[in-house]
Amino acid sequence: MAHYVLVHGAWHTGTELGPTAALIRAEGHQVYTPTIRGNRPGDSKTTGLAEAIESIVEYLDENNAKDVILVGHSYGGMVITGVADRGAHRLRRLVYWNAFVPNNGESLLDMGAPGSVDIMEAFAAERNDGSIELPFPFWREAMINDADIETAKRTYNMLNPHPMKTFGDKISLSQNPAEMAIAKSYINCTEDTAMPHSHPWHPRLSEKLGLFRLIQVPGSHELCFSNPVKLAQAIMDAGRD
Repeated sequence: MAHYVLVHGAWHTGTELGPTAALIRAEGHQVYTPTIRGNRPGDSKTTGLAEAIESIVEYLDENNAKDVILVGHSYGGMVITGVADRGAHRLRRLVYWNAFVPNNGESLLDMGAPGSVDIMEAFAAERNDGSIELPFPFWREAMINDADIETAKRTYNMLNPHPMKTFGDKISLSQNPAEMAIAKSYINCTEDTAMPHSHPWHPRLSEKLGLFRLIQVPGSHELCFSNPVKLAQAIMDAGRD
């Protein structure tokens, strides 16, 4: 039996990973889906990256978690990298699922595609509370392009405004991911166009892990909604010894 902690991406909470978690539990594993600070109901939308990371460090400490396979999706890659730098003694493996892989001093926006900073700042300018929302056309075409329109609309209504500061803050690490002794895996959804294929997740970001296991699976950035069965199997393949 393995112990998985699934860390969601931007605009999400742990709740949206529930169907995937249930499928992994059905195979005999323990699975937890915490929500990062800044994405919890009532959280301040001025939350920064350090606070977001601290919230998952606290979660692992409060639950005395050990031998954890820590999975991070998209923005969640920033968080799990920071957690590994501070709490590697609790972890067995890091799994990045179409996720950002930062080196010390990098922000999520530093790793975005050309022009993405302007796009995100334009989205953020439409609000005045420090958060950013995705317009539906971006969600439909770039994030969940493998789903039918009904699924795209239903899941769009689950999203919550995300703290923009977490995208711009630069991470502080004592070691870059490639230098960390912990085992690492990268799940690459091959139809993911949240990052353009001319500026891809893999291998551009995955190679920053140093030695790692690659798991490739058909699907979009939001495979948790469009095909949780495929995602659950990919996570287990990434997490196995």
